[in-house]
Amino acid sequence: MTRALIVVDVQNDFCEGGSLGVDGGAAVAAAISAALQAAEQGRHWDHVVASRDHHADPGAHFSDAPDFVDTWPPHCRTGSPGASFHPELDVARIEAVFDKGLHEAAYSGFEGVEPGGTSLGAWLRAHDVDTVDVVGIATDHCVRATALDAAAAGFTTTVLLNLCAGVAPETTAKALEQMRTAGIKLVH
Repeated sequence: MTRALIVVDVQNDFCEGGSLGVDGGAAVAAAISAALQAAEQGRHWDHVVASRDHHADPGAHFSDAPDFVDTWPPHCRTGSPGASFHPELDVARIEAVFDKGLHEAAYSGFEGVEPGGTSLGAWLRAHDVDTVDVVGIATDHCVRATALDAAAAGFTTTVLLNLCAGVAPETTAKALEQMRTAGIKLVH
């Protein structure tokens, strides 16, 4: 069994003070770093990768009157401080970053590609990964989409909820039920 940690969108714009800040985002960044440090001692993950919202011109994804379902305020613009990983996230163990949403809405890390053009799914398969743990922001949006795509792609998938932050209790509860139904293991 080869296990990878997928760190989803732990970016400045998704943490407190960002354009779409989620309560607890900075704490999640720090907690992921602590988990990576502890894992380094025991080598819990064979690989660590990250996804990153990276919008240049995502069309209707950005709106001046967002519905917070399909449209959102501008966020994670390419080259902006908001698109950067949160400073509490230790990026030293991250082997590859998969940018998503350059010209469209993108929620799942599996929609992203690394600078060479390799998709997350292809990268994981090339590294013989069969099991993934998913963490990050937000439980009810990009973490959910990434975990669902991981499971659909045949990876044994676990979401580590203590290393995630959700936007709202109602949408988080719905996301958790969707993930459970898809056979994803949820660990608190």
